[in-house]
Formats: sequence, structure tokens, C-alpha cells
Amino acid sequence: MNLESSKNIGGVGALLLLITPLASFFLSIFGSIIGLIGFILVLIAVKGLADYYNEGSIFSNTLYGIILTIIGAVIVTATFAIAAVGLLTDLGLDLATLVSDPNAINNLDFSAINLDLLWVHGATVLIGLVILFAFIVIAAIFYRKSLTSLSQKTGVGLFGTAGLLMLIGAILTIILIGYAVLWIALLILTIAFFSIRIEQTQPPTTTPTATPTTT
Repeated sequence: MNLESSKNIGGVGALLLLITPLASFFLSIFGSIIGLIGFILVLIAVKGLADYYNEGSIFSNTLYGIILTIIGAVIVTATFAIAAVGLLTDLGLDLATLVSDPNAINNLDFSAINLDLLWVHGATVLIGLVILFAFIVIAAIFYRKSLTSLSQKTGVGLFGTAGLLMLIGAILTIILIGYAVLWIALLILTIAFFSIRIEQTQPPTTTPTATPTTT
């Protein structure tokens, strides 16, 4: 893959990640698919850039970050599912019954809900969120390392800015404003990819040699 292809694929991938929150709001699961495609395109582009600049850490750090992000998402989804199933079970509805008869949820005895019950299952959700936060921050550290290297190799300082904002945004997700910072980081990342300059190789010029004159 040449530099121009990596530039365009990375820009499109970052753009898809940028619009994923809006797409998820209006298109539900299709928004998540758009985000997944964006991740894949950015990963392909970063691999191409790592090969072009002969700097393997650019790709490996991005790959580690994506793997950590996925693991964190899986863990928090699992903890939410465990908490939900546990709560339903304590309210007298097992998962098998719910699967066979979705309307059975309407027969739940919500009067059985008390603070102790909410605390037990709420703690499970809280543990999942703490784990997710840790994975997001660690992943952001790897993203920043990769983008800092890209900034140095491409001469596009916006890569470094995007990496720094990703780390700041990841830390601030604990107070929600971090998600806005992460969105801004994706915007800058999109601009950074499209700002990579493609150096045009000029054919060598030959200076005509003077023809000796005879007298």
C-alpha cells in the first residue's frame, strides 16, 4: 500500500469513527457497524503508514490499543448482562422463561426491589465500569504513542494533538465531558490523515553537454 492510499483510507476510517455516535443514535446497530468499519480502515491505514516509514511500533501500539478497547467493551457488556440477569432472577424471572415468553417481564413483582437488591447488582455494574475506565485509559496511552510516532514521521503535528486529546478524553470519561474531548480528538485525527503530504518524485533532469566546436 502506498502513502496516498494509506492517507485516504485512514481519513475515511477516522471520519466514520467521527460520525459513529450520531449514526448510532439514529441507526441503532448500523451505527455500531459503521464504527467497526472505521476501526478496521484506520488499522489498515496505520499498518500501511508503519510499513511506509519502516516503523513497526506505529502499528503495534495502535493494535494493542484496539485490542484493549475491545476487551474493555466485552467486560462491561458482560457485567451489565450479569447484573440484569441476576436482578431478574431475584425478582422471580429466570432467563429461560424470559427467552421463551418475552411478555413474562410484565408479570414481575417490582415491589420486591429494595436497596439491598439494587446495591448488590449495582455494584456489579460499577465494577464493570471501573474496569472499562482502566482499559480505556491504558488503550489511550498506546494510541498516543502511535500517533506521536506518526506525527514525527509525517511532519503533521495534528497527529500528536489527537493523541494527547485521546489520553485527556479517556481520563475525563469519568466525568462524561471526556466523551466530547474524544470526539474532538477524532475530528483532529480525520484532518491529520487528510493533511499528509504526498511527495511527488520528479524525474532526474539531465544537463545538456555542450558540443565542442571545431575551428
